[in-house]
Amino acid sequence: MARTVRVGSRGSHLARTMVGELLGQLRTAHPDAAWTRHTIMTTGDLDRTTSLAELSASGAGVFASQVEAALLAGEIDVAVHSLKDLPTTPAPGTMLAAVPARHDVRDALCGATLDTLPQGARVGTSAPRRIGQLRHARPDVRPTPIRGNVPPRLHQMRQKGWSGLLLAAAGLRRLGLSDQITQFLDPWEWPPSPAQGTLGVQIRTGAEDAWLQELLSVVHDPVTDTAVRAERALLAALDGGCHVPIGATAVAGGPSLRLLGQVTAVDGSRAIRAEKTGSTQGPEALGAQVADELRERGATALLEELRTAPPPQRP
Repeated sequence: MARTVRVGSRGSHLARTMVGELLGQLRTAHPDAAWTRHTIMTTGDLDRTTSLAELSASGAGVFASQVEAALLAGEIDVAVHSLKDLPTTPAPGTMLAAVPARHDVRDALCGATLDTLPQGARVGTSAPRRIGQLRHARPDVRPTPIRGNVPPRLHQMRQKGWSGLLLAAAGLRRLGLSDQITQFLDPWEWPPSPAQGTLGVQIRTGAEDAWLQELLSVVHDPVTDTAVRAERALLAALDGGCHVPIGATAVAGGPSLRLLGQVTAVDGSRAIRAEKTGSTQGPEALGAQVADELRERGATALLEELRTAPPPQRP
């Protein structure tokens, strides 16, 4: 009799697409297992008006906590997350069983390029990191809050006459919307969120679930895992989260691992950067080293200013 594995994720169109992509690989590798999909509506899916920064500050899990709760309650066997949404400290009783090969790591601009945006243009984005990077690159541009699934965001950009929209390239490509991209942003000039473009496949830590780790090992990519461990270690060392303006990008080449970290003021006035190369055998150590260098250059004071600043006024 086939063993049934219940796989859960948040309810967005993109999340369902990512799970479908993953299940395609797992069904091919394990045709004798029965894989079922379960959708969990998260805080971030249910509340489409409050900014992500405000939701995160309120202590809500935004995109991960309800899925983790379903996993811990035994309602699902496997939780699939966008890894950039998953806290760097594992929820007690859970572990990452697999990190599949990374998709496109870059941010993408739709509607225009950074150079062709008109003076004072409105560009849709709600992420503090993207807001800061956009203002740093183009101080005249007006970042404008926007939430929701990707296709409605693109429609809203056109409907409201905005000049651009900032999104993750991986999401656009997974949804078959690559033709909407007018510029891919170089991750070494415009570092994305730590672990952007990567999935995290989570299970419970109990011995009775050990068989799942072996089952899921077929989708694990060690090269991607090494890179995102360095990025997430940097984020953890700076006591950051997925809605703090910290960007990072790492790439492994043979035995070497290169990591760039950047903290950007949300008003765009400052961008503090640090980069180091280390060994693929110590990604967490490299992340901590880059975080130390960022702190030495003033990142701690900048992050503290951002944490204590009043929430921005909505336009």
